[in-house]
Amino acid sequence: MSSFNVPINQSHINLDTSGVAGFFGGDEAISAMATVHLYHGRRWLGWYNSPGSYTVAKKFGQLANSRFWDGLFPGPNLTPAETFGLDGKPGPRYWGVLSGTDMPTGHLAYLVVQKAKEVEEIVEVEGRETTPLSVTIVDIKNVTVQHADQAPMMSIHHALLAAIPITISLATCALSAASGDWLAFALILLGVVSSGTSCFVIGSAQLEFVSVKEPAPGTPPADGILLMRNDVVIVRGAEKDINPITKGRFSLRMDGGPEFRRVGLCSLLLLAQFLLQLLFIPQATSFGQIMFISSLAASWAYNSFLSSLEQEKIQVDILWKVLDNPRISKFGLKSRAAQAVFVCLVLSNGVQRPSVDFKPKKILQRFISNDTRVWDIWRDKVAAELENNKEEKSFNLGSTDLRGFGNHDRDLLESLLREAQNAYRGYQEQVHKISDNSHISEKEVPRSDYVQSRV
Repeated sequence: MSSFNVPINQSHINLDTSGVAGFFGGDEAISAMATVHLYHGRRWLGWYNSPGSYTVAKKFGQLANSRFWDGLFPGPNLTPAETFGLDGKPGPRYWGVLSGTDMPTGHLAYLVVQKAKEVEEIVEVEGRETTPLSVTIVDIKNVTVQHADQAPMMSIHHALLAAIPITISLATCALSAASGDWLAFALILLGVVSSGTSCFVIGSAQLEFVSVKEPAPGTPPADGILLMRNDVVIVRGAEKDINPITKGRFSLRMDGGPEFRRVGLCSLLLLAQFLLQLLFIPQATSFGQIMFISSLAASWAYNSFLSSLEQEKIQVDILWKVLDNPRISKFGLKSRAAQAVFVCLVLSNGVQRPSVDFKPKKILQRFISNDTRVWDIWRDKVAAELENNKEEKSFNLGSTDLRGFGNHDRDLLESLLREAQNAYRGYQEQVHKISDNSHISEKEVPRSDYVQSRV
């Protein structure tokens, strides 16, 4: 069969695209490959001439674990979940105020913190401003947490856009053959095969959700705090439903472990693709090189689109599906003292059972550990007021309570108690949002000037 004549092939132009083939678009290709376990059907849709084969081979070749593969692809042998960014981020410290648990958390608690940062509607509690702080409440009560092993996946609709680079790669491959440039045809086809095979093999791993599903009988509610530098996330719910956040993790069940030889072979194929394209693309015709660049450009654009979807945000969406979309609300506080009082009030909400050992003073001590007479008196007064059963709480001290204080200490103590009072009134304003009992209506809550909403 005769090939059609392409005038540009008569010129002496050489685009020298060999360097583009292996290095250009490597970071985008890695980010795109990292989404292969997050979308339905994504593993079937990698059949396009993707750039960055050398970078991808080096990154994922480190999964293969043996002396041979470690020599070929040196680097740390991470777990599959860590390699694909599904694990490895340290979370904040978790303190279970009712159970007494005090432990570091992992990747899923880190995702909860990222979700808390995304909340745009913040209810501001008025008071004297020292440092802007926040309290985010995640209610994992009255929801049905999924305790299945397999994690839910995102819709296939983003992955279907792969039809564009697949079509362009096959079209440029066919046009190269039609023009008689069989070298460009073979090199584009090699890129399609190596990328598609790698995507299928790597994407065959199953994304799983690992957690402690059956806590010990009689375990108290796991209401607790994820502690950061300035912000606090309160999680409320049963132990078995909080465990996915505090003790759970994403896992990739990949066949062939711990050596993962198939992943090593795919990385070797990508490395061979890089070397062959490096050597032979300069030998192709000008038209063949244009076809090659066109296929790379379309694939790079698609990889860039997948990279822009923000893998962490996708993971947050998957975690929220597992947690059955719990209610989340965020409050802005003006000082550490107000934040500590507000947290005590939120955690005491609904805790009326005698069997639950709730001690506000321990929470106040955790937030503000200053060991001075002013702070000791402040903690004692606030804790005593929070523990009483009066309908209306007052954080004012009498003249006898202030005996022995100098003017400076007296002013400081009165200022701190006003902050506690402001936090209490702000809490009263928003108790309909905070309460475990959703039957409380806004009409039953008196309005005041202590809170305002900020979006």
